[in-house]
Amino acid sequence: MADHVDLVRADGLPVCRCRVASSFASRFRGLMGAAQLPPATGLLLPGTSSVHTHFMRFPIDVVFLDSERRVVSIVPALRPWRFAKANSADSVLELAAGECDRLGLTAGTTLVEAES
Repeated sequence: MADHVDLVRADGLPVCRCRVASSFASRFRGLMGAAQLPPATGLLLPGTSSVHTHFMRFPIDVVFLDSERRVVSIVPALRPWRFAKANSADSVLELAAGECDRLGLTAGTTLVEAES
């Protein structure tokens, strides 16, 4: 799996360039210790249906995706020291707080990899 992936909505609107956390260590570390998550960037956590924001300094939008990368649930502005889960999720995309509203992401939106 690539270290980074560019995601767009199915209609072509760019969503983010995200780091892919595919190892146990990179998933566990996540965004802990980061000062911020800039707009148009994210962290993709494949193969998981839950996240925590322990040791984080800022809120994030948590986007739960199914195996087709269709949004099944969004937890907006999840604050530090919280936990979120969606049983039907196959992966999780973490974005800066407010990005889902800015991008018009809602349940049912499908994300795809941008063509190079």
